[in-house]
Amino acid sequence: MRLIDKANTPLKRGRPGYDQESVLRIAVEAFNEHGYEATSMGKLADRLGISKSAIYHHVPSKEDLLRLALDEALIPLEAVIIEVRAHQGSADERLDFFLRATFRILISKRSYVTLLLRLRGNTELERAALERRRAMDRQLAELVTAAQSEGELRADLDPRATARLLFGLINSVVDWFREDGPIEAKTLEDQAITLLFDGLHSTGA
Repeated sequence: MRLIDKANTPLKRGRPGYDQESVLRIAVEAFNEHGYEATSMGKLADRLGISKSAIYHHVPSKEDLLRLALDEALIPLEAVIIEVRAHQGSADERLDFFLRATFRILISKRSYVTLLLRLRGNTELERAALERRRAMDRQLAELVTAAQSEGELRADLDPRATARLLFGLINSVVDWFREDGPIEAKTLEDQAITLLFDGLHSTGA
């Protein structure tokens, strides 16, 4: 991961012991544990075992840490939208691809996605991130509508409500899935998609 500042120039590598990736990772852990607003730079410095000035050597501000963390979740999710639009398959196939790709990102970027899901929209940065997240909802709703028009999904389902329910199920995984748990990520993905589609397919689909 290559972090950038607001001017889109590469950030300097940090002092010995930490690089920008590790500072960001530990910051996100703190944000998720205590809340973004409640995690001061002083608390973060204590957690890292370095001075506040050493953190500023890595990133310009606490808000920049949040911005970079949210991009870790949102950029790959937004890339899924681009891939779906370029996909040549049926709406049903594109819906399957969309859900599976989203599931995998949630697993691989779990701490960053957790932070995204806990946003309250208290700042302009948070509101912008929430709007980017809503774009995912709209894309999924469009896929549901397209699959309904092709006769693959039940026509009595409201697309927007269905999109939120689908995301709700998938997003819940970040709260309880553990890589060292009794079920592997790929098995869970297959089971989740099977559950979703068996509940959505119209008779004879």
